[in-house]
Parts: sequence; structure tokens; C-alpha cells
Amino acid sequence: MAKLAVLISGRGSNLQSLIDAAADPDFPAEIALVVSNRPKAQGLARAAKAGIKQSVIDHKDFETREDFDAALSEALRMAEVDFVCLAGFMRILTPQFVNDWRGRLLNIHPSLLPAFRGLHVHERMIDAGVKIAGCSVHFVSSEPDAGPIVGQAALTVQPGETAETLAERILELEHKLYPACVRLIVENKARLSGGVVVYDRSVASSGAVLNPPEN
Repeated sequence: MAKLAVLISGRGSNLQSLIDAAADPDFPAEIALVVSNRPKAQGLARAAKAGIKQSVIDHKDFETREDFDAALSEALRMAEVDFVCLAGFMRILTPQFVNDWRGRLLNIHPSLLPAFRGLHVHERMIDAGVKIAGCSVHFVSSEPDAGPIVGQAALTVQPGETAETLAERILELEHKLYPACVRLIVENKARLSGGVVVYDRSVASSGAVLNPPEN
């Protein structure tokens, strides 16, 4: 069984979705370690409740980003994890760290990448008047929110939608998409090939989403 580490900075709702998934005996991975760069992150309590080892590596204790990432990488190696999942981890990782964990480092982002990278995503989508929104799980690269995409989930933006309601609805998709993509990676049904992710033939799309719908 694969061993996961989950990196958090806040409430850990996506962490909880992975905890819930890993509780299923059929899930091919277990969470061996949860690491937070913020000592008061609410997600640490979620890990404790689930009996998962927690570690706090406060970025404020390090003079440089490189020093912090080195300590983080050492903690992950000590835990002998196979894959690392970012779940609301509010740190830009150094190229060295990303390179060391290439192909084993996943993140989830609340847009249909490559659109709307970065922060304030939901507000920017509303301002742009998008009709289809969603979330993406991707391998982490040195450029934020730009790594090869593993999977995406989409919804139609409703009339009168606000950034807050859109964020809530996309978060529900995130909680389904992240465990599903982790499963694909761990089971080697999705893998890196050059700069893209390729899939086994058993992985199929469920079809198109139209907004506005056809009459």
C-alpha cells in the first residue's frame, strides 16, 4: 500500500476528503503524515482525530525558503512516503524541492487549468463571466499551477452566482476529484509521460458539459 503525506496550511477540508477515502479498505493508499507550516492550522486536529501522525514545520523558523524546504523534504523522507499531496498548502516550493519529488507531488487548484492560475480564483472567474468552472488536480512543477494535469471536474455557473457560492460548489467537486486522482496515480492508471499525463484504456471520460444547454 502506498504511503501519502499531506501538506496543509489551514482548515484541511481536502485533507478530510483524503482521510475519508483512505478509510475505505479498497483505497490503495494510507496517509502516513500530515505536515503544516502553521502551528494553529485546523487541519492538524483532523489528522489527530483520525490517528494520523502530525508534524509542524513553521516556515517562520527558517531564514530562507531553501532551508524550510530542506527540512520539509527530510521529514517526508523520514516518514518514507511515496507521494505528497498539497491540500491548501500556502507555500511556493523551491525548484529543488519540486525536482526532488517530481512525479510524486500533487496539488489541487480551484479552476480548470490552465485558466485562472494563482489566487482569488473564484472572484476572477465571476468577473470574467465564465459559464463553466471547476477544479484541477495536477503534478506540481516549478511554475505555480502549471504542472501536468491529472484530472478535472466541472460544473455550470448559475445565473446570479457569487464568488462565495461558486467556491462552495467547486469545493464539493474538489473533495471528489482529489481522492479519485490519487487513486489513479497510486494504481499507475495515470502516469507522467513527457510533459503530460497519460491514462490506461480503462480510464474513460463521461462526456460533455454544455452551458447554456442545448434546446
